[in-house]
Amino acid sequence: MALHITGDTAADELLSTDAFALLTGMLLDQQVPMETAFAGPLKIKQRVGSIDPVTVAGYDPERFVEVFKQTPAVHRFPGSMAGRVQSLAQAVVDDWRADASAIWTQGDPNGAEVLKRLKGLPGFGEQKAKIFLALLGKQVGLNAPGWREAAGAYGEDGYHRSVADITDPESLAKVRATKQAAKAAAKSAKG
Repeated sequence: MALHITGDTAADELLSTDAFALLTGMLLDQQVPMETAFAGPLKIKQRVGSIDPVTVAGYDPERFVEVFKQTPAVHRFPGSMAGRVQSLAQAVVDDWRADASAIWTQGDPNGAEVLKRLKGLPGFGEQKAKIFLALLGKQVGLNAPGWREAAGAYGEDGYHRSVADITDPESLAKVRATKQAAKAAAKSAKG
């Protein structure tokens, strides 16, 4: 598996090889560009020395906020997002023995079960969980039966709806265009 989400080789390599880094990138993917969100785990690793969930969960919360504030910032909302990342790390430590990939592999779960597990994580609502499930199925090699159905529209092939569909700069541009069109349609519907 080789992900190409951020345009930064080192950040994409970390996402491709570290399940918690990938999960963290998805958590950070709100109110910032996708590349910024998914580059966040590398910034954390470089500044803390690790992206391991045990290390992140146990890091001093005030110092962790400072990690998020360093330039370039991990996220535009450093306080709240640092707390969410630490909550996510603690959940992975407590519920999955510090192994993020167990969320989608332990017990050979089907797509509906993986979706349920993702929705049980701090910061993962219905949409974020479905997008991450689609990312796992489309690019990470998840073979859970029914993952496409559980991911809904995000699991469909041939569309560029989310980070699950980004494989290169061209597909990133298509996802951006889709998101902009959806925002414009929502705005005119309120109109």
